[in-house]
Amino acid sequence: MTKKTLGILGGMGPLATVDLMTKIIALTPAQKDQDHIHMIVDNYPQIPDRTEAILGKGTSPLSFMIDSAKRLEAAGADFIAIACNTAHYYVDDIQDSVNIPIMSMPKETVKFIDTAGFKTIALLATDGTISTNLYQESLRKRGFTVVVPDKLTQVSIMEGIYAVKSGDLNKGKKLFLHASKTVIEQGAEAIIAACTEIPLVLSVLDGTSLIDPTQILAKKIVEASI
Repeated sequence: MTKKTLGILGGMGPLATVDLMTKIIALTPAQKDQDHIHMIVDNYPQIPDRTEAILGKGTSPLSFMIDSAKRLEAAGADFIAIACNTAHYYVDDIQDSVNIPIMSMPKETVKFIDTAGFKTIALLATDGTISTNLYQESLRKRGFTVVVPDKLTQVSIMEGIYAVKSGDLNKGKKLFLHASKTVIEQGAEAIIAACTEIPLVLSVLDGTSLIDPTQILAKKIVEASI
């Protein structure tokens, strides 16, 4: 059976892109090299900061992401995955620029949560993801209570995200653990690690479920590719 070729629109950041690839490889039922999924990766770190643009403080990343999507399509990808939650704010415009489908990490994550039995969900994410309601609107429509971090906690989450991007994984983990404790105290039964830098350093929480959108997306990619 011929597998589909995946195109990864990456570089946001590079470690998160590699994390998605690693999870796809780990989830693929393979006995030898040839059983794995063909991935075409455009690791493009020069895409401008998504959160800065959404908040009106930086260059729009849209044209950069469209260029990347077109490169992936021209290279032979059958479908595209974006290794960044916040970038999905632009996904409709990116989709309009190519003729192959783009798999949505937020949509697949909400579908997963819908069957997981939780009622109160917390969101750890960038300012951009929070401000655009990428997750909150869909979750609330399905009847979930959504816990969003307070302003001070959100500042520390952003500090943690940029710490991970700069390679300071220990600092990022410490900040994310503190933020997790804060939202758990507000009643969260599960936490969405809704920035691809967060699951790079945070994988388990004592007594509270941590939902990894990268893992969910990787599983869907494997299902769609084989």
